[in-house]
Amino acid sequence: MSAAKEGGKRGNRIDLSPPPPGAAAAAAGGSAQPQPPIATPALRAFVNHLSSSLNHGLSQRRPWAELVDRTAFSKPESLSDAALRVRKNYSYFRVNYLAVVAAVLAFSLVTNPVSLFFLAGLLAAWLFLYLFRPADSPLVLFGRTYSDRETLGVLIVLSVVVIFLTSVGSVLISALLAGVAVVCVHGAFRVPEDLFLDEQESPSTGFLSFLGGAASNAAAPAVASRV
Repeated sequence: MSAAKEGGKRGNRIDLSPPPPGAAAAAAGGSAQPQPPIATPALRAFVNHLSSSLNHGLSQRRPWAELVDRTAFSKPESLSDAALRVRKNYSYFRVNYLAVVAAVLAFSLVTNPVSLFFLAGLLAAWLFLYLFRPADSPLVLFGRTYSDRETLGVLIVLSVVVIFLTSVGSVLISALLAGVAVVCVHGAFRVPEDLFLDEQESPSTGFLSFLGGAASNAAAPAVASRV
C-alpha cells in the first residue's frame, strides 16, 4: 500500500523544469509573420502606372517614315527660320524626338557598363530603401536603426557622390547633349509646312507629361506616408 501511495504521489507531481532553449524561439518564430521588405502593392501600382503611361505616350508618336522623309529637308534661310522650324517640328514630332534622346541615352549607358551599374544601384536604393519601403518598417543596417530623415539624407549624399564624383554624370550629360543636338539638327532642316498639328492638342501635352503624371501619382502615397 505504501508503495502504491508513493507511486501515486510521483504521478501527480508537476514538472517545473525550464523548457529547452530552442523551444521558445521555435514558438516565437512560428507565431511571428514575416514582413515584406518593400511595399509590394505600391511598387506594383507604380510599375502599372508607368507601363500604361509609356504605352499611351508611344501611341501618340508620328510615323517614322514621315520623320525621315528626305524630300522634306532643306537648308534654313536664316537662324530665326531654323529656330522656328525647330519649335514647329518639336510640337509635331515631340514623342519621336524624346524616343531618339532616350535611345541615345540608353546606348551610352549600355556602352558604359560601370556607369550603368552605378546608376542601377542608385535607383534600386531609392526604390527599395525609401520610396517603397513600408513606413512601419525601419531601416536596419549593421545593427543600427535609421529613421526616414537619416535614410533620405544618406540617399541624397549617395546620389551626389554617384552622379558628380563618378563617370555617371559625364555619361548622362554627354548623351543628353548628343541627343538634343540630333533633334535640333533634324528640326532645323526639316521643312514643317506639310505638318498639321491637331488644334485640340495642347503644346504642354506629350510623352514626358504622361510619364511625370504616372510617376507622381504612383509615388505620391509612398512619399506622403513619410512626411
